[in-house]
Amino acid sequence: KINGILWDLGVSSVQLDEAERGFSYSQEAFLDLRMDRSCGKTAYDVVNTYAESELRRIINDWGEEKFSGRVAAAIVKARESSPIETTTVLADIIASAIPAGARKKEAQHPAKRTFQAIRIEVNDELRIIEPTLEAATRRLESGGRAAVITFHSLEDRIVKQTFKRLENPCTCPHDFPVC
Repeated sequence: KINGILWDLGVSSVQLDEAERGFSYSQEAFLDLRMDRSCGKTAYDVVNTYAESELRRIINDWGEEKFSGRVAAAIVKARESSPIETTTVLADIIASAIPAGARKKEAQHPAKRTFQAIRIEVNDELRIIEPTLEAATRRLESGGRAAVITFHSLEDRIVKQTFKRLENPCTCPHDFPVC
């Protein structure tokens, strides 16, 4: 049994600090974005092989980018002439797809949300949160505590919904006399 659990769902500075890992849109590197470089698809694979509709869905759902359609279309158009291989090339394509007025209003780089979306896709980050919370909380000592540090609304939503469901796992309608 465990008395306390703390999850920090943020990206490690080790990945961000190593330019060759491809996590930064401001440093030239191969499009990788894998947390574990020994397995799985890379950002290069996602950017250069996914259909426009799938790119749009990922960028919209996981990057919460309101210009996801424009960004996906720009990526597909750019890769028609040659594969998109580096972080800075992709960042420039994304920036060019965002309207100038919207770019000026943003304090952060216009590629931030799209890179987040691609990183989530590459590492399947959101899928592992719920089962991890479930497994770990089953090991909590009675009266134990679990805490999670999240960094964006997608993670936060999954954590809150999972904890709410675990708090009351009954799925019967609330007017049933017995679950």
